[in-house]
Amino acid sequence: MWPDRRIIDLFKTEFPIVQAPMAGIMDAELVIAAAHGGALGSLPCAMITAEKAREQVNIIRQRVSAPVNMNFFCHTPVDTDPAREAGWKARLGGYYREYGVDPAAPISAANRAPFDEAMCAVVEELKPEVVSFHFGLPAPALVKRVKAAGSIVMSSATIVKEAIWLEENGADVIIAQGAEAGGHRGMFLTDNIAEQPGTFALVPQMVDAVKVPVIAAGGIADGRGIAAAFALGAAGAQIGSAYLRCPESKVSGPARAALAAAHDDTTVITNVMTGRPARGVANRIMREVGPISPDAPAFPHAATALGPLKAAAEKLGKVDFTNLWAGQAVRLGREMPAAELTRSLANAALARLSALGG
Repeated sequence: MWPDRRIIDLFKTEFPIVQAPMAGIMDAELVIAAAHGGALGSLPCAMITAEKAREQVNIIRQRVSAPVNMNFFCHTPVDTDPAREAGWKARLGGYYREYGVDPAAPISAANRAPFDEAMCAVVEELKPEVVSFHFGLPAPALVKRVKAAGSIVMSSATIVKEAIWLEENGADVIIAQGAEAGGHRGMFLTDNIAEQPGTFALVPQMVDAVKVPVIAAGGIADGRGIAAAFALGAAGAQIGSAYLRCPESKVSGPARAALAAAHDDTTVITNVMTGRPARGVANRIMREVGPISPDAPAFPHAATALGPLKAAAEKLGKVDFTNLWAGQAVRLGREMPAAELTRSLANAALARLSALGG
């Protein structure tokens, strides 16, 4: 019934839907629920240790018999710049005073690490059916090891040039990340935010440029969006924001309220939260310091000085300094169990595709 079955056949899932990995606000529970619903469940591993990743995958394997995707960042680490970080903390000084936070107190470093030997060893041990990357691909030797473990390699591209590069360097599947998508932009061959195309323009051009299956991502949160992705030539859809308000996500109460109140024009692309462009619901720090600030230290170090402010504000039920990563279709999200949501999305997409075909 699906016009393109390549993703279903490759991943061996019931539906050509990928539950997007959303680091920091989800764990095995959402992966399991999405998998029960027929999607490819994705575990974000960029902010957890190798031991935690192993534990989480084992939990998933015990609870559901379905393929799993382990997702990693593969950015090139940048050393901290003490002078720039001091300037950033000074820029945030007014907030430190307002919340009674001591700017001289020790701060934990941001914990977003790229894929490395230790994580590759975990992949070789656990043999996940899919391994996906953000910000390009890791070193060729690591990609070769992941493939040798039997895993399908998938990565995000934000422009056609990136998709071609990914295919040439070993990606089996490419995620076309339109500008509407929530979370960090997967940019790795460009740093120009102004030139990022939307999903509707990006997907057909990417499909024409590569031979591997393309999964559409960005602004897709209901059956209409999934059907549109197939009409554009995609073989599947990756969905993140629609899952944010599911009971299995770890989104806090105040953040859920902010997401529920969001509109089509509520999200912005910002660099003030981590130092790298990402789309989320605008909060106080984004509005007052950004959304794009030249003062923000390089990824992920901008997040370090925000840590104490985030903790202090959240104690008061505020999300002034909290990452509220979400795409432009966040308003279409619903509060329902993830398995039920997944089936609802798939059935609505099939009904729309059938109606269009008739």
